[in-house]
Amino acid sequence: MMRKRIYTLTACTLLAVVAWAQPDRWQQRVKYTMDINMNVTTNRFTGKQRLEYTNNSPDTLKKVFYHLYWNAFQPNSMMDNRSRVLGQKTIGDRPDWDPRVKDRILNLKPEEIGYQKVLSLKMNGIPLKYSVDETILEVPLSVPILPKAKVVFEMEFEAQVPLQIRRSGRDNPMSGVRYSMSQWYPKMCEYDYEGWHPTPYIAREFYGVWGDYEVNITIDKKYMIGGTGYLQNPNQIGFGYQDPGVRMAAPAGPTLTWRFVAPNVHDFMWAADPEYVHLTRTIAGGPVIHVIYNREEDLLRKTYETLPPEKKKNYANADAYIKWFDNEWNRIADAAVIVLPFIEKKFGAYPYKQYSFVHGGDGGMEYPMSTLIVVPSITTAFHEWMHSWYQGMLGTNESEYAWMDEGFTSYAASLVTNYYQTVSGSQASESEVGTGPRKKVLVDSLAKSKSYLGAVNPHDDAYDSYFNLAHSRLEEPLTTHADHFETNFAYSVASYSKGEVFMEQLGYIVGAQVRDKILLDYYNQWRFKHPNVNDFIRVAEKASDMKLDWYREYFVNTTKTIDYKIGDISEEGGKAKIKLRRIGDMPMPLDVLITFKDGSKMLAYIPQYFMFGEKPVEDASIPRTVYEPWKWTSPEYTFEINHKVAEIKVIEIDPSMRMADVDRNNNKLDIPW
Repeated sequence: MMRKRIYTLTACTLLAVVAWAQPDRWQQRVKYTMDINMNVTTNRFTGKQRLEYTNNSPDTLKKVFYHLYWNAFQPNSMMDNRSRVLGQKTIGDRPDWDPRVKDRILNLKPEEIGYQKVLSLKMNGIPLKYSVDETILEVPLSVPILPKAKVVFEMEFEAQVPLQIRRSGRDNPMSGVRYSMSQWYPKMCEYDYEGWHPTPYIAREFYGVWGDYEVNITIDKKYMIGGTGYLQNPNQIGFGYQDPGVRMAAPAGPTLTWRFVAPNVHDFMWAADPEYVHLTRTIAGGPVIHVIYNREEDLLRKTYETLPPEKKKNYANADAYIKWFDNEWNRIADAAVIVLPFIEKKFGAYPYKQYSFVHGGDGGMEYPMSTLIVVPSITTAFHEWMHSWYQGMLGTNESEYAWMDEGFTSYAASLVTNYYQTVSGSQASESEVGTGPRKKVLVDSLAKSKSYLGAVNPHDDAYDSYFNLAHSRLEEPLTTHADHFETNFAYSVASYSKGEVFMEQLGYIVGAQVRDKILLDYYNQWRFKHPNVNDFIRVAEKASDMKLDWYREYFVNTTKTIDYKIGDISEEGGKAKIKLRRIGDMPMPLDVLITFKDGSKMLAYIPQYFMFGEKPVEDASIPRTVYEPWKWTSPEYTFEINHKVAEIKVIEIDPSMRMADVDRNNNKLDIPW
């Protein structure tokens, strides 16, 4: 159980811990104090917000901007229009809109829409004028905010919770959860070295200012709340938050006020339902894990009855289905305890004292100290938790660098899932594992040859997905703003799969162990600093002692692809000469594994000229010869080995299959002697 003494972590302590190794980039700072009164009958709430805003920038601010996210859930909003426009495009045999959104916003009734209305706003006690343009509140300042100055904004607002459409909302029929409260309050936009970011809410991700939150939520006493932050009055609230042995007295009156604090976060999410069940796990020396899920039996029985026959046969009856449902949520709680040591060793320490997996939302969506997940999926839970590193603590602007959040998170989650399945002996469901063609090719290849590095790549499905995009003619550069991709398909594959491939392929370029060091250095140097792609590349260059700006240029800024093939083989003076050809437009370093008839092997390593360096030996069991770098201006490259052609059995480019070569059919040559 969560004890009161763990709530004493302050923002100052947290900042002191992480400041030692970080580059000098200023950050704005916020401190929110909010009092919320929720009416569960009308699905509306009123709020008072006090915001201390510190301008740590060198600039004088003449205006500020707030996000009013829920105004997107109104007919003919930008979100509505964009969804319907994308729905007119077809990818394969389906419309390209998000199936959760479609044209549902257009059909919302007045009592079903979402809105956030600012009733009054003051700065340092002086009333301010403001204008609302859908999801953005623009506030000209009568008195500018000077550099290094702190001001206080006071706001009164009201809001209506929309029907569950995207991420936030109420009464999701799939989960039965009453309230998924994300993007629920007027939120100050981020101002950074690029200026203001008043990004309208169209579809994609978020960007926020780090600070401290005090949130007091008054709601019907039958409702349990889970989400961001440390509950300050657990022995008044109960619902499994109270200290062991505390006997709860029935609260007087119809409501309870939940008091939360959250230090050094850039957002605050909560969810509420009268049917929530609360599980906890305590990790020695680590956070308390909360798993909160809706266990409404009538809904679960109805869900069982509507299952397709092939799925329904997995359960003897509705009771068995409910037991499975309970077990899956418990499995998430237990799995979190198992994987955290691996996560922290691989990606850095988790600095907060709690994490909550909360049933709600419309899929899986990450927030500081918490996530909303709509079904009890281990892989989804791992993915959302890993967002705590790449969205919660590193906080890259996801609109501009969605792949640095989603892709890096996907990379990490694949490793965490693989680790969990290995140490626990647990297998994911068919919907949670990859079964793509690359996996079969890789497994078959390894089974036949025990190929270089000798392990199945846990990221192989990401490669398959990226190859599909690269061949589709719909790919756009990773530099594309998240909301500006021409298709949802291109955005999704680029951000998640190509971003994951970027990280695994980086290990091919610099060496897997060096890549792992890069990730830890990146975390230690840039957490709570909003890094961009150039910041990451510089960390990678320093750790690897290589130039890597070319990798960013080709793989991030363009859609150029990698494609190499084995060319002619000749012999001169008893030495075999092997010709390689670059067919694709992106140059890469090459590992070329040569297997001889007697079973021995050698690795020919050809650096790319751009690198001005070479990666360390990765597999000491195979002798490696380093050749002259391949200059990108030359489409062909020939190297020789101290063996006759007749001694060669197999030549293979990139036997580890970490290079994203879009056509591997010409990467391997079996010589039929």
